[in-house]
Amino acid sequence: MKTNKLFIGGDHAGFELKQKFVDYLNDKGFEVTDHGTYSEDSTDYPDYAHPVADDVAKNDDSLGILICGSGNGVCMTANKHKDIRAALCWNEELAALARQHNNANVICIPSRFVEEEVAFKMLSTFLNTDFEGGRHERRVGKISC
Repeated sequence: MKTNKLFIGGDHAGFELKQKFVDYLNDKGFEVTDHGTYSEDSTDYPDYAHPVADDVAKNDDSLGILICGSGNGVCMTANKHKDIRAALCWNEELAALARQHNNANVICIPSRFVEEEVAFKMLSTFLNTDFEGGRHERRVGKISC
Protein backbone atom coordinates (compact mmCIF):
# COMPACT_ATOMS: atom_id res chain seq x y z
CA MET A 1 0.00 0.00 0.00
CA LYS A 2 1.45 3.30 -1.02
CA THR A 3 -0.37 6.05 0.81
CA ASN A 4 -0.07 9.78 0.94
CA LYS A 5 -2.32 10.34 3.98
CA LEU A 6 -0.62 9.95 7.36
CA PHE A 7 -1.76 10.62 10.91
CA ILE A 8 0.82 11.09 13.65
CA GLY A 9 0.82 11.62 17.39
CA GLY A 10 2.79 11.08 20.51
CA ASP A 11 3.23 12.11 24.09
CA HIS A 12 5.99 14.24 25.63
CA ALA A 13 8.53 11.39 25.37
CA GLY A 14 7.91 11.18 21.64
CA PHE A 15 7.65 14.91 20.95
CA GLU A 16 11.16 15.53 19.59
CA LEU A 17 11.12 12.50 17.25
CA LYS A 18 7.56 13.28 16.14
CA GLN A 19 8.55 16.79 15.14
CA LYS A 20 11.45 15.45 13.07
CA PHE A 21 9.13 12.92 11.42
CA VAL A 22 6.55 15.61 10.59
CA ASP A 23 9.19 17.83 8.96
CA TYR A 24 10.65 14.90 7.02
CA LEU A 25 7.25 13.63 5.84
CA ASN A 26 6.09 17.09 4.78
CA ASP A 27 9.31 17.52 2.80
CA LYS A 28 8.59 14.18 1.08
CA GLY A 29 5.13 15.41 0.02
CA PHE A 30 2.98 13.37 2.39
CA GLU A 31 -0.31 14.76 3.67
CA VAL A 32 0.36 14.72 7.42
CA THR A 33 -2.14 15.40 10.17
CA ASP A 34 -0.33 16.04 13.45
CA HIS A 35 -2.48 15.23 16.49
CA GLY A 36 0.13 16.46 18.96
CA THR A 37 1.56 16.81 21.51
CA TYR A 38 3.15 20.12 20.67
CA SER A 39 5.69 20.42 23.50
CA GLU A 40 7.75 18.38 25.93
CA ASP A 41 5.34 19.16 28.80
CA SER A 42 4.07 16.00 30.48
CA THR A 43 0.96 14.60 28.79
CA ASP A 44 -1.13 11.44 28.60
CA TYR A 45 -0.46 9.22 25.57
CA PRO A 46 -4.13 8.18 25.04
CA ASP A 47 -4.96 11.82 24.24
CA TYR A 48 -2.92 11.42 21.04
CA ALA A 49 -3.29 7.72 20.27
CA HIS A 50 -7.10 7.83 20.14
CA PRO A 51 -7.35 10.60 17.50
CA VAL A 52 -4.69 8.94 15.32
CA ALA A 53 -6.46 5.57 15.54
CA ASP A 54 -9.85 7.17 14.84
CA ASP A 55 -8.54 8.89 11.73
CA VAL A 56 -6.75 5.82 10.37
CA ALA A 57 -9.89 3.73 10.91
CA LYS A 58 -12.01 6.29 9.03
CA ASN A 59 -9.62 6.83 6.12
CA ASP A 60 -8.96 3.84 3.89
CA ASP A 61 -5.42 3.67 2.55
CA SER A 62 -4.05 5.83 5.37
CA LEU A 63 -1.43 4.93 7.94
CA GLY A 64 -0.68 6.07 11.48
CA ILE A 65 2.49 6.77 13.40
CA LEU A 66 2.49 6.81 17.20
CA ILE A 67 5.42 7.53 19.48
CA CYS A 68 5.84 7.33 23.25
CA GLY A 69 8.64 6.38 25.61
CA SER A 70 8.18 2.60 25.44
CA GLY A 71 5.76 2.44 22.52
CA ASN A 72 3.56 0.16 24.61
CA GLY A 73 1.04 2.72 25.83
CA VAL A 74 0.21 4.13 22.40
CA CYS A 75 0.11 0.62 20.93
CA MET A 76 -2.31 -0.72 23.53
CA THR A 77 -4.52 2.36 23.15
CA ALA A 78 -4.63 2.25 19.35
CA ASN A 79 -5.43 -1.47 19.31
CA LYS A 80 -8.63 -0.81 21.26
CA HIS A 81 -10.05 0.66 18.03
CA LYS A 82 -11.91 -1.46 15.49
CA ASP A 83 -9.98 -1.90 12.24
CA ILE A 84 -6.68 -0.84 13.78
CA ARG A 85 -3.68 -3.13 13.71
CA ALA A 86 -0.99 -1.25 15.60
CA ALA A 87 2.47 -2.80 15.78
CA LEU A 88 5.19 -2.04 18.30
CA CYS A 89 8.47 -2.00 16.36
CA TRP A 90 12.06 -1.49 17.41
CA ASN A 91 13.93 -2.45 14.24
CA GLU A 92 13.47 -2.44 10.47
CA GLU A 93 12.69 -6.14 10.19
CA LEU A 94 9.75 -5.86 12.58
CA ALA A 95 8.44 -2.81 10.70
CA ALA A 96 8.57 -4.79 7.44
CA LEU A 97 6.94 -7.89 8.93
CA ALA A 98 4.21 -5.81 10.57
CA ARG A 99 3.16 -4.62 7.10
CA GLN A 100 3.90 -7.82 5.14
CA HIS A 101 2.32 -10.37 7.46
CA ASN A 102 -0.06 -8.42 9.69
CA ASN A 103 -1.23 -5.59 7.42
CA ALA A 104 -0.45 -3.20 10.29
CA ASN A 105 -1.85 0.26 9.69
CA VAL A 106 -0.19 1.99 12.66
CA ILE A 107 3.46 1.81 13.67
CA CYS A 108 4.30 2.41 17.33
CA ILE A 109 7.82 3.52 18.12
CA PRO A 110 9.54 3.46 21.55
CA SER A 111 11.44 6.76 21.45
CA ARG A 112 13.45 6.02 24.57
CA PHE A 113 14.74 2.70 23.22
CA VAL A 114 15.65 3.30 19.56
CA GLU A 115 18.22 5.59 18.01
CA GLU A 116 16.90 8.29 15.69
CA GLU A 117 18.55 6.71 12.64
CA VAL A 118 16.81 3.38 13.36
CA ALA A 119 13.49 5.16 13.89
CA PHE A 120 13.74 6.81 10.47
CA LYS A 121 14.65 3.50 8.83
CA MET A 122 11.65 1.84 10.47
CA LEU A 123 9.37 4.65 9.32
CA SER A 124 10.60 4.39 5.73
CA THR A 125 10.28 0.60 5.75
CA PHE A 126 6.77 0.76 7.20
CA LEU A 127 5.62 3.29 4.60
CA ASN A 128 7.17 1.45 1.66
CA THR A 129 6.25 -2.15 2.45
CA ASP A 130 3.07 -3.77 1.15
CA PHE A 131 0.87 -6.44 2.71
CA GLU A 132 1.65 -9.83 1.15
CA GLY A 133 -1.89 -11.20 1.45
CA GLY A 134 -2.17 -14.91 0.73
CA ARG A 135 -2.07 -17.04 3.86
CA HIS A 136 -1.63 -13.86 5.89
CA GLU A 137 -5.01 -12.54 4.71
CA ARG A 138 -6.77 -15.43 6.46
CA ARG A 139 -4.88 -14.79 9.68
CA VAL A 140 -5.48 -11.06 9.68
CA GLY A 141 -9.17 -11.76 9.10
CA LYS A 142 -9.26 -13.67 12.39
CA ILE A 143 -7.94 -10.77 14.51
CA SER A 144 -11.24 -8.96 15.17
CA CYS A 145 -13.59 -10.49 17.73
